[in-house]
Amino acid sequence: MGFVKGSSKACLFIGFLFILNCGFCVFAQENGNEERKVYIVYLGERQHDDPEVVAESHQRMLESVFESVEDARESIIYNYHHGFSGFAATLTDSQAKQLSDRPDVLTVQSNREVHLQSTRVNDYLGLSPSLPKGLLHESNMGSDIVIGFIDSGVWPESQAYNDEGLGPIPKHWKGECVAGQDFDPAKHCNKKLIGAKYFTDGWKERFPGSEISENEYMSPRGWIGHGTSVSSIAASSFVPNVSYGGLAPGVMRGGAPKARIAMYKVVWAKAPLDSTSVANVVKAFDEAMKDGVDVLSISLGTPINPIRPFNSIGEDLEISSFYAVVKKGIPVIAGACNTGPDAYTVGNLAPWLLTVAATSLDRAFYVDMTLGNNITIMGQSQYIDWDMSGAVISATSYAKGLILARSSDFQNDYESDLPIVYVDYEVGYKLLHYIRSSSSPTVTISKGKTLVGRPLSTQVCGFSSRGPNSVSPAILKPDIAAPGKLILSAISQNFPTAFPGFGISSGTSLSTPVVAGLVVLLKAIHPDWSPAALKSAIMTTAWKTDPYGEPIFSEGSPRKLAGPFDFGAGLVNAERAKDPGLVYDMNLDDYIHYFCASGYNDTSITILTGKPTQCSSPLPSILDVNYPAITIPDLEEEVTVTRTVSNVGPVDSVYKAVVEAPKGVKVAVEPETLVFDSNTKKLGFKVRVSSSHKSNTGFIFGSFTWSDGTRNVTIPLSVRTRVLKP
Repeated sequence: MGFVKGSSKACLFIGFLFILNCGFCVFAQENGNEERKVYIVYLGERQHDDPEVVAESHQRMLESVFESVEDARESIIYNYHHGFSGFAATLTDSQAKQLSDRPDVLTVQSNREVHLQSTRVNDYLGLSPSLPKGLLHESNMGSDIVIGFIDSGVWPESQAYNDEGLGPIPKHWKGECVAGQDFDPAKHCNKKLIGAKYFTDGWKERFPGSEISENEYMSPRGWIGHGTSVSSIAASSFVPNVSYGGLAPGVMRGGAPKARIAMYKVVWAKAPLDSTSVANVVKAFDEAMKDGVDVLSISLGTPINPIRPFNSIGEDLEISSFYAVVKKGIPVIAGACNTGPDAYTVGNLAPWLLTVAATSLDRAFYVDMTLGNNITIMGQSQYIDWDMSGAVISATSYAKGLILARSSDFQNDYESDLPIVYVDYEVGYKLLHYIRSSSSPTVTISKGKTLVGRPLSTQVCGFSSRGPNSVSPAILKPDIAAPGKLILSAISQNFPTAFPGFGISSGTSLSTPVVAGLVVLLKAIHPDWSPAALKSAIMTTAWKTDPYGEPIFSEGSPRKLAGPFDFGAGLVNAERAKDPGLVYDMNLDDYIHYFCASGYNDTSITILTGKPTQCSSPLPSILDVNYPAITIPDLEEEVTVTRTVSNVGPVDSVYKAVVEAPKGVKVAVEPETLVFDSNTKKLGFKVRVSSSHKSNTGFIFGSFTWSDGTRNVTIPLSVRTRVLKP
């Protein structure tokens, strides 16, 4: 289906196909066989508080594998000496092997490439500033919280960063804005954008023969709109009268409109895909920990390595994020990746990360198509320049526009700046019938319109990566879901799709800052909660339906009801998360339990955590990691799982167990009642799970809830039966 704008005639072609939008997909490639290449050497916990002393120890270590002091010094790309100890350096394979064999080295990883993964979102989730009470007002909209973004830079002129009405910069902030090409800290930073740094060292070594785009800026300014987009979704100031060519009109604001923003630019425009390297990302983590960020939003990642050992340390961004979360108390929110809807595709799997899937919301963009027989039908379209009256429509040829008929299983996948209208097969057949039955079929297409409200069902997007967790199957991933489809946000004004300075896009890159904004608000009213407690509050209070009480479906073929491997614990529920009642908290000892249960050796755990560790024999069960979900990937006969909950609600509280058992599975809780008072703030319990199935099953889902009559603390229960062979 095609149309020629401004022409009296246009042709229309109806095609049948599935449209899948991967958004900002994530890939990783290993280095080639260069003589020297970049390696990242992780040394674990710092052995000295002075960063310069730590850096000198890195130099001495490198001197042991180089022929001269000068060669060792020139090999260093980055010193990581704020949150943890480590460095990035150009090494030969044999030098890397020598370092990895040292007992004081945690791991040596070759550098890898990492790619990038509004006006309605927050109202949809119940965060409305027009309400007299609620999380937004109780948190002062996140005014004292600094949220950091490790991304592609900022467009500082964007109104998303206006600091009108903001008070002084929080006293704990120690960061800065760094000058560079077309970026003047005195002019471009303010009380909203309080930090901006950029990292490019090691580019030539990592990407020989590959140049950064001439459009890019050697500064925190980002030609790519991604960093501006994600930071505006999480923490944009109020910006009135925003739209994308008339679509999605309204007031743009972030989830935490008064939060302060710090940008760490690591992603650069280059062909064929915008990317960075792990060395730059790790350095950004290190700087963010030094600067004093309170929350980190990371819309980056790498795909799952199918041959990764289950107990390997140092994959992806796990080590640096571990120190941020566990050692510094900084929640790190990361995207689930955009390689769905197949199973086992979810990324960012570490249990200390809050991993976010993407859903649609109750908003759609559509046009009216009036046929020559005066019948009007609706189609979905993001194209903003429709202006067509009485165009000729054809099923055999086209000019500059298309009407695409495809399965309703993917009805929310229609992001495109091209002149395309999307309809389902049923409407497509009606159009085809009209074309074949008319001697001169025509169509008039209206300007684009925005539809908001209940007729639109919420779905987990087809691109959103799915569980189960391919590395630690007993740890649920993704953790939570949030809107990430057709989100309006700020963008670089010179970016091709800006209109002007705003764009509409999709991906888990966008659902991630939605949750990050919520974490900012929660941290503002609960400053003493750990990252694990904040995560638990978000997961245990999540919606299993959309905000209207309608079921959430999972896009795919065929479409089905969404479950834990699609949306984790469910759709984030902002207002309920502030008062969860109980939390499944985790501290350093809980993560050591995870490492031991996963098969990490004692030496690696000791180096990583800084705590002398000797794992028990037999090893502890990974099923007993105090995670706010119970996932049993191999239930043979019966298993008992332990958990501990901490009371963060009323001091005197009584909770009773409520079980929705998976079909064919028996679940018993001991004790069935938890009683808290001023002396009892933390209690443990056991969940005994057995199966009546006589054959192997796929995963079957249920839930487990502690309820005090007002608060329902719910976690997903996922069980797969493995019957013992005779």
